[in-house]
Amino acid sequence: MPSHPLLTESAPDVAAIARLAYRVRRQSLQMVHSAKVGHPGGDLSAADILASLYTSILRVDPRNPRMPDRDRFIMSKGHCSGSFYVALAEAGFFPLERLAEYMKPLSALSGHPDRNKIPGVEANTGALGHGLPIGVGAAKAAKITGAAWRTFVLTGDGELQEGSNWEAAMAASHFELDNLTVIVDRNRLQQGDGTESTMTLEPLADRWRAFGWSVAEIDGHDIAAIVRTLRGVPFEPGRPSCVIAHTHKGRGVSFMEDRVEWHHRIPTDQELAAALAELDANHE
Repeated sequence: MPSHPLLTESAPDVAAIARLAYRVRRQSLQMVHSAKVGHPGGDLSAADILASLYTSILRVDPRNPRMPDRDRFIMSKGHCSGSFYVALAEAGFFPLERLAEYMKPLSALSGHPDRNKIPGVEANTGALGHGLPIGVGAAKAAKITGAAWRTFVLTGDGELQEGSNWEAAMAASHFELDNLTVIVDRNRLQQGDGTESTMTLEPLADRWRAFGWSVAEIDGHDIAAIVRTLRGVPFEPGRPSCVIAHTHKGRGVSFMEDRVEWHHRIPTDQELAAALAELDANHE
């Protein structure tokens, strides 16, 4: 299967993936600041996962985005479109220069990804709770047709309060969709409060297991662990796989980390300068 030029089945280049995650964080912050709208906290928490997916996991070809046997990746937490767009551009789906269009009037790079406007986007998302049901349909279609491609879905943890996710989880287990993997960006914060204060999710791993899934828990900022775990799916034949990636909202910027207000707060000029300086210093 044709693949992204960086995709390899050999040992992952952790340093190269970390450099990509750094660029995802840096660029997405600049985009949100310029647009004066966005979700920087979640952009930063998902950066290592996205960088790992687009370098070492997904079998995709940016030269042929609708290649029939491509893997399907669904960014269910579509409000974190900034980091998703940077990952797509870095992978070669569209020129990096287009990132300057983020959130501009009539821009294809809107707040929620649109599959009709942006190459590499598999589903329109952002209305939370839709990505996994779509992923179940995609995985079931592959089973019906005997196709070898896989489906990966990245969800937020607050998003799991949507009941449609659990209906989808039940269906995925019933249909033995071991070609489906959900990754939970478990940063424990959502709009306005912590997830556990809003609606208790724990014991989250046991809940997924109760729905018939095979579950792994990892550090969602440990690139080697992310790649190793995602290369190991399915964890069990006949069962869909769930990866609970423990992350930090605002990862990489000390004054943003684990602060609920950065779910959608826009950095000031001074805060952006400080954030970029910290990212640069930690990257060197």
